Amino acid sequence: MFSFLLILHGLCAVALLGALTHQTISVLWPARQRTGSFMSSVRSVPSATYTNAIIVLFVVTALLGGIIYAEYRITVRIMLQDYRMHVPEGAFELKEHVLAIGLGLLPAYWYYWHGSRAKDYAATRAIVTALLAVIVWYSFVTGHVLNDIRGFGS
Repeated sequence: MFSFLLILHGLCAVALLGALTHQTISVLWPARQRTGSFMSSVRSVPSATYTNAIIVLFVVTALLGGIIYAEYRITVRIMLQDYRMHVPEGAFELKEHVLAIGLGLLPAYWYYWHGSRAKDYAATRAIVTALLAVIVWYSFVTGHVLNDIRGFGS
């Protein structure tokens, strides 16, 4: 069951990472006109359409991570401490706190992306979106590295 939940958690994280990265690129580097190139297509998407999907994916991924967290505490963290791998262990501890900040940012993220407010707060919306993207990228890379250290299913 743990393996299934870990794979599901990873798939949700990849989907979240893709959607949030795509939205961040389109907000921070908007296309002036669509030229047909790949980067122009990435930059010219209607980025507001990603908002609800990103919120749902963030919450689902965090919930799945919370469910598999006990297994991490019992197996992976103890192994990291036994081998004195304090940097990866500390990176994961920081990941927990950073994700809590990300969950706290979700209401502001939703607020600045919906309704008529969206046009008035373009800079704030870009900052909150970029901050969420950094949080998700850090969390994804940290989780992936820890999974590589321990090994899947070990």
